[in-house]
Amino acid sequence: MAWSIADVARMSGVTSRTLRHYDEIGILAPAWTASDGHRHYEEPQLLRLQQILLMRELDLGLREIREVLDSGADRVTVLREHHARLLAEQDRLGTLARTVARTIAELEEGEDQDMVKINRPENLFEGFQPDPEVEAEAREKWPEAYEQSRQAVEGMTPEAGEQWQREVTAQMIRFAEHMAAGTPVSDPAVQAEVDAHYQGVCRFWTPCAEAYRGLARTYVEDPRFRENFDRIAVGLAAYQQEAMTVYAETRLS
Repeated sequence: MAWSIADVARMSGVTSRTLRHYDEIGILAPAWTASDGHRHYEEPQLLRLQQILLMRELDLGLREIREVLDSGADRVTVLREHHARLLAEQDRLGTLARTVARTIAELEEGEDQDMVKINRPENLFEGFQPDPEVEAEAREKWPEAYEQSRQAVEGMTPEAGEQWQREVTAQMIRFAEHMAAGTPVSDPAVQAEVDAHYQGVCRFWTPCAEAYRGLARTYVEDPRFRENFDRIAVGLAAYQQEAMTVYAETRLS
């Protein structure tokens, strides 16, 4: 007996998109694919999916799950390795909690001031990790750029990654200082900062004018990005968007 991908999605609660992704990465191939491209699954694939979902509940990553399923690896050994990662994650969350606590203290200290308040953390991204939803959206919207960026990030050492985060944080603070000073976004000093930002983006992917304007809009329209900018200074996302738009129109078009 065989079930269509829609049937499996309905029975398991896993979306058709996720099932297709599992096929693409080689973790769960269908029993066969019809001439119209529709995937069909039989009992062995359903049992494999059941195992995948169990290990996902244990918070194992897809790479580890595939290794367990394909190699018959000892599950106790895999779980021990996963336990070690959880302990590391516990340390990361502790760092994250301290970072948030510092931000709260700085915001409370400046909430009664009328002037633009600029927070100056050394590393705004300390303890933070990429949002899976943001990564999924980027993969769907800009597949080539996403792949280039992913390879560049994975090629970084932890030290290089932290240094890059500190540089990005420092640059956001410089943009905030221009904003607080009332400097027009078209001012050469601001545009020089945008040029540095563009060159930084080009370390990961090279956006054209349209793509760079789209990135600028994302800073404002996506609340997850805007919140990060606002942790430096309220209104910073909109200011940087305007500056990047000017740059795209004058330097990239």
